[in-house]
Amino acid sequence: MKRFDLRHLKNDFYERMLELLDKQIAPQEVAIIMFEIGDFSNIQKSADVIYEAGYTLMNSIKFNEVDWTLVVKKVKPEPRPVAEESAKDE
Repeated sequence: MKRFDLRHLKNDFYERMLELLDKQIAPQEVAIIMFEIGDFSNIQKSADVIYEAGYTLMNSIKFNEVDWTLVVKKVKPEPRPVAEESAKDE
């Protein structure tokens, strides 16, 4: 397990987060990533970015008043439920 503090990047942490997951984390290993909440849209966007990159988001929690923590495992995520996919088509 490795921990990465990306709070200093403010809202521009996505590219660095993926780079670290790609290069610093071994298959099946877990990473803890901290980022500054800023705009709350960062929370959902980070979950989407992790899923689309092919990793599993194990947990996403508020660390304190301004920081958020993600727990990510370097394994392929389970497919999203069909009901969620069909709701997007509407």
